[in-house]
Amino acid sequence: MKLNETDLKRFDDDGFLFLPGLFSEDEAQMLMDEAQAIYKQDREEVWRESSGVARTAFAAHTYSEPFRRLGRHPRLVEPVEQLLGEKLYMHQYKINAKAAFDGEVWQWHQDYGTWARDDGMPEPRAMNIAVFLEDVTPANGPLLFIPKSHKQGVLEAGHDLETTSYPLWTLDREAVSRLAAEGGCEAPIGPKGSVVMFHGNLVHASPPNISPLNRTIVYLSLCAVSNHITKFTRKEWIAHRDFTPIESLEDDCLRELVDNRAAVAAE
Repeated sequence: MKLNETDLKRFDDDGFLFLPGLFSEDEAQMLMDEAQAIYKQDREEVWRESSGVARTAFAAHTYSEPFRRLGRHPRLVEPVEQLLGEKLYMHQYKINAKAAFDGEVWQWHQDYGTWARDDGMPEPRAMNIAVFLEDVTPANGPLLFIPKSHKQGVLEAGHDLETTSYPLWTLDREAVSRLAAEGGCEAPIGPKGSVVMFHGNLVHASPPNISPLNRTIVYLSLCAVSNHITKFTRKEWIAHRDFTPIESLEDDCLRELVDNRAAVAAE
């Protein structure tokens, strides 16, 4: 899959690109069923909110076949190769849940700020791809972006170790207010199967989910191979150390699993 000139300009201008319905509903549902099974597992890669519900499942591509295939899907890998101009490796992989009523906040931050400070990533030649596994609405804790903030470089941040179960380098209110006055604030919303690609320096957050609607998103953090991390302070399943270039699978790699499951259910 290749981005067109309009897509490339929008990404350069705003720092993100929203692609509604890039995956079919049944592809997204198959992945959602797999995510729910993972959240029930007692493994160190699954982190939980203070209420006990799942918050994040790390490195699912290493122990789940559907998520392994998603991590090598050409609709995700090829556009980032196009933008970064070289082969990629998987820096981080996580399935973030915003459980109905209990999903907690993700504070304002830049992902590359954490990758640089904690992982020694040399340059912001890495980016995120978010895949909606459930409908994302204005009510269930959508991502919030500040367009154009990726052009500000790495901003000063404080290390928040207390607000949630996940430590994060966060921005203060003054910085966020200044950036929003310049670029505004947007929340991409859309049906399950939609995808958002966003720059590693784009300032973003998400509010708590007090609605009765769950919201689950998979995040692939893809990095140029030549830009791999140099510090190994975080666990390998959080910041990966396998810099092998990703080789894309065929475009129907998820459809094959969907069809196989349907065939088994029909027997």
